[in-house]
Amino acid sequence: MGTLVLRIIINAAAIAVIASGFLPGIRIVGQNIYPILLGIGLIFGIVNGLIKPLVNLMTCALTLLTFGLFRLIVNGAMLMLTAYFSRLLEPTIGGRLEVDNLLWGIIGAIIASVIGIVLERILGVDDDGDSRRRDW
Repeated sequence: MGTLVLRIIINAAAIAVIASGFLPGIRIVGQNIYPILLGIGLIFGIVNGLIKPLVNLMTCALTLLTFGLFRLIVNGAMLMLTAYFSRLLEPTIGGRLEVDNLLWGIIGAIIASVIGIVLERILGVDDDGDSRRRDW
């Protein structure tokens, strides 16, 4: 349970960085920023956990054909899908994520992925859901 909360916070931090203003095509609209970020972090985690594997499976031939570069488009599309779901849930979370186009989505997804990897490494979050550090 603690790892899930930690991953939501990591997603929220990555979204906060890409929406902080240095990428003009990605922004957060709303008043109370922290609940909005946590809601968007939860949506981003659900999209990446449930929808992204299905999209990757359906597009694996295209990914192989482009030597993996199509994954950038998939990642950008997942960020845009997160923005779409945040717009639908705006009354619940109090705000929304806006991504202007797919190019901004791709750039934002690359930066969010790097931030997520770095924070997971620093905080010791493993891929198998175990947050304990193993030295063997």
